[in-house]
Parts: sequence; structure tokens; C-alpha cells
Amino acid sequence: MTRFLELQAELVQSPKRWLITGVAGFIGSNLLEALLPLGQEVVGVDNFAAGSPANLADVQRRVGPAAWSRFTFLEGDIRNSETCLQATKGAQIVLHQAALGSVPKSIKQPEAFHATNVDGFVNVLLAARDAGVEAFVYASSSSVYGDSQGLPKVEENIGRPLSPYALTKAINEQYAALFARVYGFRGIGLRYFNVFGPRQDPSGAYAAVIPKWIGQLSRGEACTIFGDGETSRDFCFVKNVVQANLLAARAPVEARDRIYNVACGHTTTLNELFLALRDGLLPRHPGLAGKSALHLPEREGDIRHSLADLQAAQRLLGYKPSHTVAEGIAEMLSPPLAQGCS
Repeated sequence: MTRFLELQAELVQSPKRWLITGVAGFIGSNLLEALLPLGQEVVGVDNFAAGSPANLADVQRRVGPAAWSRFTFLEGDIRNSETCLQATKGAQIVLHQAALGSVPKSIKQPEAFHATNVDGFVNVLLAARDAGVEAFVYASSSSVYGDSQGLPKVEENIGRPLSPYALTKAINEQYAALFARVYGFRGIGLRYFNVFGPRQDPSGAYAAVIPKWIGQLSRGEACTIFGDGETSRDFCFVKNVVQANLLAARAPVEARDRIYNVACGHTTTLNELFLALRDGLLPRHPGLAGKSALHLPEREGDIRHSLADLQAAQRLLGYKPSHTVAEGIAEMLSPPLAQGCS
């Protein structure tokens, strides 16, 4: 039995009170969907800047009335310290997911990203410390590796940030480390690598590539690749991220005050990804046969290659990805989930 299966059984026997910030977002709603059926009590906060009420409605439909009765929603903004104090009251575990995403958008709006991702982070961190929570887990990003050229990416070796978004996540990690040194409040940061899955927003200029391409291919529209398509990423299905968050939340003290990569540990080029999505949709959209992508110049702030070293997460958290990229794509393209991301 894997550590994650053991943990799920333990949680059923010993329910906790969790706070999820950004609960109406892509990752936050997937965390909510995982926790409620395990008998956990969850408080969620969101201002719907990035999340959607439709995501919460989808979770409600999937988990059923009994599980949904254990969820309390607080509409609020983490930039407001009083909201953070109210949300953390009585919480035992905090999963901090609320943030503004997108590298290119952050280059256009650095002040907005700093206000939410840095000021908001500090508000949540302070509130969690003052509430005396048992565990504080927060979302970081592989973008922190910046211009570091080495592969695979090892947690201790980072480069210079290439975007305001990346900088905000690096600052989050520094604040968390400072709180451990000064206050003894030992959090865990998870560096997500290109997460994808159900309820990921497929719309807008800054949408993540997988749900965006699924929607475009389904409508017969052109898919855009920035650069030659040989840019590679360590794409990670969202159920792997859920696993990492829950494992980190129950990690022993010696595994805290650390950063962990969360990914699959394998690379996929954008050209390979396009073909996998196109071919996966062929049974329902035969007209996609032979369809190719449109190539445009590379975007400012994008890194060329990304591959995670998972040894620390495997050794100290018991993390073992449950889904490969191919398995995650197959689950997304199955009828119940494809409807939610196209």
C-alpha cells in the first residue's frame, strides 16, 4: 500500500478542519473534491478573480449532499487581513492555493500580481501562524527555477526569475523560510510543474495550454505553439498535485520547512503534446486527422525546458505520481471530464 492510500484511510478515521484558499479555482476545487468524501470539514475562501462558482457547483454535484454539508464557503479576498483571520479561525490545516497565475499576464500587470501573490500570501501566513494551525502547505511554481539551465530541476538550485509571477513565488518561499527561522512556523512549499486537469479554465489569452488546445481542437480552430515546438515541460495531472498536498499536510516535522517539486518526472515537448491531444480527440472529431499547429515567435519570460527531480518528495513525503501525462490526458478526454474543460 502506498503512503497516500494509508493517509486516506487515516483521514477517514481522524477528520480534520481544513482551510483551502482559492477553493473555487482549478487546483483548489480538486482539493475540495478529494477531501470532502474522506469525511473532512473544509472551509474555503475565494474572491472569484481566478476561480468560478461553476467549479464549486461541479464539486457539489460530484460529492453529493452529505459530503457537501461539511463545506463552508467564505467569499473574500486574501489581500484583506481580516478575511484571512476569519478564514483560519479553527483551522487545523491550511492549503494555500489562492494566487494570480500566468507568466505573460504578470509581465503586463506586475503590481496586481505582487498585491495578491505576495501581500496576500503574507496575510494568510500571518493568520495561519496566529491561529496555531498544525500544518501550512502553499503552492509555489517551477517558474522559480528561472534561467537555471540544469536538468532535472533540483530544489536547492534555482536561477534568476524571468517574470514578475516567478518572482512572487520566489518571495513566497523566502517568507515561509523566514517564518520557520524566526517564529518556528514550519510550512511546506510545493513547486508545481505545469498542472492540468478537469475544471482548468480553457478560455482567455492566458489559459493553460492543455485545456485551451482541447477546446480549440474540438471546435476545429487553430492551436498556437510559441516557438519551434521543441520547448518541453514536465506536465503534471492534477490528481498528482492533490496527492502531494495531502501528503505534505500530514508530513512529519522533519519533512517541513522545505520545498518539494511536484510533477511526473518526465518531459513532453509541445509538438508531442499537440499530437497526443489531436489523436486523442480523433474518435469524436475525425476531421482533425492531419491537422497541424500554427507556430508563432517565442514569448517573453518562457523557459525552454523543464524537468523535475522528485527524489526529495518521494523520500520525505512518500509522493508517487498516480497518473502519467498520457493517463491524465486520457482521463481529461473521457466524456464526463472533457465536457468540463472544453
